[in-house]
Amino acid sequence: MKTILVADDELDIRIMLKEYLELEGYFVITAGNGAETIKQVAKNPDLILLDINMPDIDGFTVCEKIRDYLSCPILFLTARTEEMDKVNGFRAGGDDYIVKPFGIEELLARVKAHLRREERSKLNHHIYMNGDLVVDFSSHVVTIDGEEIVLTNTEYKIVEFLITHAGRVFDKEQIYEKVRGYDGDADATIVTEHIRRIRKKMKVQENNEYIKTVWGVGYKWIG
Repeated sequence: MKTILVADDELDIRIMLKEYLELEGYFVITAGNGAETIKQVAKNPDLILLDINMPDIDGFTVCEKIRDYLSCPILFLTARTEEMDKVNGFRAGGDDYIVKPFGIEELLARVKAHLRREERSKLNHHIYMNGDLVVDFSSHVVTIDGEEIVLTNTEYKIVEFLITHAGRVFDKEQIYEKVRGYDGDADATIVTEHIRRIRKKMKVQENNEYIKTVWGVGYKWIG
């Protein structure tokens, strides 16, 4: 049974979501503020529905605090509709953005979609396949239509990192830190050049654009 954490300062919303999600067969835990949300993370939820406008610690800050320790999908719930709020949500490590008031059927559909993607990610941990593209994580080999794409070590690490976090948006600094570590001897802007080279190499044999640029935010894997 999947565990879902519902974090919202509005009691009515917590009760409503808990009832609907339990009817769908999920185990639901709740939190009414940011501090309580951080404590509930210790229960290792499979997905988090996280309100942005909480009184003590806002959802963006909560997400930033827990994201390095928790890989599960985080879906923001908010009444905010400004584009910059969405950008900040993705920068904080969120995976989706649901605007209040929302339809319960749409919310359930998004929850199920994110959980299915997590399951596929776990099942395909050693080999990733998307059309003619195959990435063998155990041998660090990337092929398209049976022909190997020769990537440098850093290029491969970027591809592997983005694939294993498919759908999430990362800025250059985040990608650089994950791939090269804090002790890297180059500037994070070099990530842009690495991604340009990856795209060029992968387009030699196929026209699919696997790495999408999210303008003003960063990059994400869309394959």
